[in-house]
Amino acid sequence: MDFHHQLKSAILDAVDEGLIDRDPTRKVIIKGKEPRQKKIKFLNQFELHTLIKSLNLGNEINFDWLILLIAKTGMRFSEALGLTPKDFDFSHQTVSINKTWDYKEKCGFQQTKNKSSVRKIQLDWMVVSQFAGLIKNIPEDQPIFINKDIYNSTINSILARHCKKVNIPVITIHGLRHTHASLLLFAGVSIASVAKRLGHASMTTTQKVYLHVIQELENKDVDLVMRSLSGLS
Repeated sequence: MDFHHQLKSAILDAVDEGLIDRDPTRKVIIKGKEPRQKKIKFLNQFELHTLIKSLNLGNEINFDWLILLIAKTGMRFSEALGLTPKDFDFSHQTVSINKTWDYKEKCGFQQTKNKSSVRKIQLDWMVVSQFAGLIKNIPEDQPIFINKDIYNSTINSILARHCKKVNIPVITIHGLRHTHASLLLFAGVSIASVAKRLGHASMTTTQKVYLHVIQELENKDVDLVMRSLSGLS
């Protein structure tokens, strides 16, 4: 419809100036549907804090702990499923991503998405203290979140219930990865550091996925620059 209005305006000028005899857009009927509202892909800091407070984080590993870990690390769903106790280095507060779990074909451990996906992610002290107790009795090579078949849709349903319960936008488990990265960027963490933490093959991937966040940050930078310059005399 926008294109039609622009074209019609130009054609009416052409008719007025005698360049063409008549308006070919006069009987045009515009068809189509209203565009669907874009789904929210990530939460803001307050919404994420509200979500985490609603999680059922007991003394045993459950899927709510999986939701928390992905929110705190930004790892992919398959990477989180592939974690075993020996991947955690609590003394250095890191977790190693070196494999994934094939939850689609049920083939067990698989390689990571690419070479850049093999990485160590720094953990905050709270996650370290929580998971140190949770996984101490799990065999070193056993995936900590797998005790039966698991599906992406199951975790998304659990996450959706939590979101609805506390009245925040419903996002997917992959949306937690977007949330993690977006919050880091808004906090001033460099694109290079975010790309490394997410396991992106290059910063270009990070820039493409989070262009909307980067543009918003650039607008803030422009305001900051202008305020700084206006203070000079």
